[in-house]
Amino acid sequence: MTDPFACSTSCLVVVKIGSALLIDGPGGAVRQHWLDGMCADFAELVREGHRLVIVSSGAIALGRSALALRPGALRLEESQAAAAVGQVKLAQAWAEALARQQLVAAQVLLTLDDTEERRRYLNARATLATLLELNAVAVINENDTVATAEIRYGDNDRLAARVASMIGADWLILFSDVDGLYTANPHREPDARYIDVVEQITPRIEAMAAGSVSGLGRGGMASKIAAARIATNAGCQVVIARGQDHALQALRRGGRHTRFLAATTPSAARKRWIAGTLKPQGTLHIDAGALAALRAGKSLLPAGVCAVEGDFSRGDAVCILGPDGREAGRGLSAYSAQDARALLGRHTDEIPAILGYRGRDAMVHRDDLALTATVPT
Repeated sequence: MTDPFACSTSCLVVVKIGSALLIDGPGGAVRQHWLDGMCADFAELVREGHRLVIVSSGAIALGRSALALRPGALRLEESQAAAAVGQVKLAQAWAEALARQQLVAAQVLLTLDDTEERRRYLNARATLATLLELNAVAVINENDTVATAEIRYGDNDRLAARVASMIGADWLILFSDVDGLYTANPHREPDARYIDVVEQITPRIEAMAAGSVSGLGRGGMASKIAAARIATNAGCQVVIARGQDHALQALRRGGRHTRFLAATTPSAARKRWIAGTLKPQGTLHIDAGALAALRAGKSLLPAGVCAVEGDFSRGDAVCILGPDGREAGRGLSAYSAQDARALLGRHTDEIPAILGYRGRDAMVHRDDLALTATVPT
């Protein structure tokens, strides 16, 4: 495969950068030349109309150096302190490097709960969507300062996969210290065979994963396989490639990599999750006009909602019933049941006056909606 983005005028791409690529060994300094080259590649991607989100490791490594912490494993509180210092340095490095390419950087810190708990999930997803609309480049890192040992991702490969799934990314690029997946660790076994395409992640593929060889990151090939499973099940193509100088440019010119094929499309995966996995917590009754709008691919606005049943919170799944009482679909409500009742039949521009805050324009956004055809019977 040559340029993976050539087939689309606008791909949504998540790129994960590991500590070993960004940080120059035990000294804890940013590899500035490498970072500038990567940002130049990013700028070219954005100029072509593609959208970009970065998941970057390196905060703990930068903070550890600044605080002169001892070599070896750190206690949890030491890692959190290092992250608090390093996150400032990491954000500054990315912001300055992206600014030299006329790109605006935004720092986003996430924990596991932010992608698992639905209300936080919706908030994080909406924030990232808005940043993309405003042409800002989100630089995401796990919020190590507040995360505990029990709720950590453990590595940013899986964080990147969760982000890709959350925002419906087309591609997840995992840059590593190897140029793809091999049948064994190529640093230890010279006869290891390179694999260019993985159609399905099987136990045999998982058994090929080796441990991290860099000594800086928490992940390794095993975490990349786990990330690929998450992302491909969400409809995202995944690539593992070497993080050399101008790594993205090299990838687009046909550089060696391993590609994991998506099991579905991002939209289909999300709608299947809404339709078949989440238990509805309430019901919205809609009028004929709203039903026609939904079938035309539009969102459900408050003006089309006639009645609300149940006691649900923002982000909970709800059933949507048409005028005849039959289920028209299921979706994630942008409002609690209490607020939804206050907005019945009202126009979007009335929302601030009624609720005292701006809120969402739609009661259920079309991206958070699965129509009856996708709802199991």
